Amino acid sequence: MTAPFRADHVGSLLRPTELIEAHERHIDGKIDRAALSVVEDKYVRHAVALQEAAGLHAVTDGEFRRMSFHFDFLDQLDGVSAVIGRAPEPTASGEPKAFTPPTLSITGKVRHVRPIEVDGFRFLKAATSRTPKQTIPSPTMLLRGERGALDSKIYADRDAFYDDVAKAYRAEIKALADAGCRYLQLDDTNFAYLCDGAMREAARQRGEDPDERQHHFAEVINAALAEKPADMVVCMHVCRGNMQSRWAASGGYEPVAEVMFKKVNVDGYFLEFDSERAGGFEPLRHLPEHKRVVLGLISSKLDRMETAAEITRRIDDAVRFAPLDNLCLSPQCGFASSFRGNDVSEDVERRKFASVVEIATAVWGAAQ
Repeated sequence: MTAPFRADHVGSLLRPTELIEAHERHIDGKIDRAALSVVEDKYVRHAVALQEAAGLHAVTDGEFRRMSFHFDFLDQLDGVSAVIGRAPEPTASGEPKAFTPPTLSITGKVRHVRPIEVDGFRFLKAATSRTPKQTIPSPTMLLRGERGALDSKIYADRDAFYDDVAKAYRAEIKALADAGCRYLQLDDTNFAYLCDGAMREAARQRGEDPDERQHHFAEVINAALAEKPADMVVCMHVCRGNMQSRWAASGGYEPVAEVMFKKVNVDGYFLEFDSERAGGFEPLRHLPEHKRVVLGLISSKLDRMETAAEITRRIDDAVRFAPLDNLCLSPQCGFASSFRGNDVSEDVERRKFASVVEIATAVWGAAQ
């Protein structure tokens, strides 16, 4: 059985305290990149062991080499500036304050000048006997707010900007493929944000058409994937926001379902269905028969342990709109889209992964 697996996961994991502190010291200029890498290597091995022990067949590096799921990656493209704010002093109680929100801007022509995730992927591949999965931000993450954010002196033509973004991604995907990557995930928030009524209205106020935007997103993703190997499985995680157990958007997938399922050339989708704000399963009726949806039914934001009975009932509800054979199971998001992580413990994370494997095995007869 090919990926996505019956029991799968989005990819980011809770960082151990030593790794969090090392990232903070690196931001503050107290240790260099080489010193940080030593700590990262140690805990990537720890992350691999945790996933394998849980019975997962897809293994990631936990995104342990990043501060956030997208900014570190995008910052390594020429023409992109991604600045993560420095850590303020701790509060009187001793608790560290959150880092200031990062800023992203297009400062020149977007170019791929060096492999970004290849070294990390090679380390992961050598560290596991399971399927190594590489996660990268969706190319649409560079398109957010482009009407107001894009400097006409750099890109007078929007299509030229899209072409450069797609070309840069094609280069990175080729480098990953050459290194042996055959399971790739694009992390995307833009499709989910188009499901939120308030965000759709904000887009209109900026002079954008939310329904037109989703076609642009699909076109850029497809152009980015145009040269991928035929045997590389690509999935897209569609996220409503995940920052220290907080979220950003609400609304079911209906406004984007047809375009997302039928126009975007990926093999599967990791979709959040963990709460009422995620809407119902009705949009799954648009899923083509050759694609899979990984149902994100188990919260990565809350420490409450879902029961097998309630998850099984929800899978039964989903089967009203898509065949069981086209479905899989996972937590609804990563456990740490930023290096600070969600408000759950590693023990809860481990138990939730084990639950995903146990339930998937009961429902489909296998976790793979």
